[in-house]
Amino acid sequence: MRSLKVKFRPSKVAGREGTIYYQIIHERISRLYLTDYHIFPNEWDDKRHGIISNPKRERHAFLKSLHERIQWDIKHLNKILRKFDDEESSYSWHSVIEEFNHISSKNSLFNFMQSLIEKLKYNGKVRTSETYKAALNSFKKFRKDEDIMLDSLNSEIMEAYEAWHHQRGVSPNTISFYTRILRAVYNRAVEEELTENRRPFRHVYTGVGKTVKRALPLPIIRKIKDLDLSFIPELEYARDMFMMSFMLRGMSFIDMAYLRKTDLTNGYLTYRRRKTGQQLTIEWTKEMQILLDKYHENNSDYLLPIIRNKGINERSAYRNAGYNINHNLKRVANKIGISIPLTLYVARHSWASIAKSEGIPLSIISEGLGHEKESTTRIYLSTLDTTLIDRANSKILGLL
Repeated sequence: MRSLKVKFRPSKVAGREGTIYYQIIHERISRLYLTDYHIFPNEWDDKRHGIISNPKRERHAFLKSLHERIQWDIKHLNKILRKFDDEESSYSWHSVIEEFNHISSKNSLFNFMQSLIEKLKYNGKVRTSETYKAALNSFKKFRKDEDIMLDSLNSEIMEAYEAWHHQRGVSPNTISFYTRILRAVYNRAVEEELTENRRPFRHVYTGVGKTVKRALPLPIIRKIKDLDLSFIPELEYARDMFMMSFMLRGMSFIDMAYLRKTDLTNGYLTYRRRKTGQQLTIEWTKEMQILLDKYHENNSDYLLPIIRNKGINERSAYRNAGYNINHNLKRVANKIGISIPLTLYVARHSWASIAKSEGIPLSIISEGLGHEKESTTRIYLSTLDTTLIDRANSKILGLL
């Protein structure tokens, strides 16, 4: 005869939380499994062997989540015990716990999400892995590092997560960014049959709202270009990288950082976007060369002076450079009275905006930016002659 009970062991220290444990009696032998679930004595009903939770109390959401976690544990412990019983062979307490820990590890959100992050890194999707890591860290902070089973993730928890962000002054788009990543992870778990789809995201915002306009008009771009910053090297460097991004058809900073000297041949720069793998070709102009010549002391294999030293963590070097450039661009903005936050992304946005204002077709702008889904125009256009794009770029640079 086998039995499985949930029990509570109060702390010997007054006012401290006690520990929930499971008691399994099999063949008259009692075994205990201590959990890492801790509650106060007034939150435990000893007669019903369950948690007491009052919706009006502050710990209600936590206790409800803990109750669901315990139900999950009991369900799977019983399942494991039945499986071993059906095999009609002797089994040890150690084998039961080992199986339970394995299943628990696989079915927890934190562990499952971490496994996906490792897979993304292994597959070379470093940037995506970093966004997943950021979302995981955010959710861990919300949960105070209390893991949660995939089966226990529900709409109430996600609504509380959304509210937690709002209370901290986080923008709706940032909240949505994290929530969409969590939703993608959850859907992956559903696909792998680790949980049933309980639609935990149905009451939270997962859209993308319009952001404050970040494009600059051509006269402001000219001001940035002509600003004398020779007496402040760090600001001049930040401005030059901003202008190089603009000249390179709004090239993203990560693509700029990883451009190699060998990518520039016969007057053309050819590279693959790290985000999409799409190959792009840009005509190298005299304006670009003049800017590059300012940084001729570059002994690295990279074209631009962003990742400068060999044998270092290139990823960290690129990220630190981007942080410093964006920080200094805000100082550049102050010098010419720009009200919007000036960042490297503004260069990309501005190139597209100015191109549009000059009557350049949207399809050419889309191709120039390396977008795969810039507009529906891209659906029925296959490829464009890069000379059209270079002509468009030359027209913009000629206006400077």
